[in-house]
Amino acid sequence: MMCLYHKTRGYRKMNGYNLIKKKPVLWLTMVAVLMAMNVVLSSFSIPVPGGHLYLNDIVICTAAILLDPLGAFIVGGVGAFLGDFFFYPAPMFVPLASHGLEAVVVSLCAHNLFKEKKALGAGIGVVLGAIIMVIGYTLGRAFVYSTPEYAIIKLPFEILQAGIGAVMGMVLCFSRTLAQRFEKICA
Repeated sequence: MMCLYHKTRGYRKMNGYNLIKKKPVLWLTMVAVLMAMNVVLSSFSIPVPGGHLYLNDIVICTAAILLDPLGAFIVGGVGAFLGDFFFYPAPMFVPLASHGLEAVVVSLCAHNLFKEKKALGAGIGVVLGAIIMVIGYTLGRAFVYSTPEYAIIKLPFEILQAGIGAVMGMVLCFSRTLAQRFEKICA
């Protein structure tokens, strides 16, 4: 994390939380680009028994690790909502709630859980976010389609989708130093 010197307060850490206050145009641009990536990845899928497997969880987890909770909710919840609105509108409110809550939880954990070990906090956050997404989608599908059986058929693929998103988000942010590069941009 970058440290900046302030005359009266000494050293302070700079992260995605300060981006909305210090550089609002950059924050808006980052949120818009990541949300557009979420919408685009909502249009591509891998056919599986009983439906499709989407890869937009990779963008949601990555954005949630990098951004503040508001930006994460916009990218995750609103982006997934728009993706379903454009390509498959029947269950469009399910991703708004489940991906939005997932993104907020991941962001809060990544930025607040372990200040010195951001990767550990983000790891706990993506695991909790994956659980939230799987439960949210399972309950949402059971409600939207009025059949719990359909939700149970999709359960293994929801777990796979959440797992791929969580692992790839962590790899992109910490193994590929995306988080460090993002911190430099924020400074």
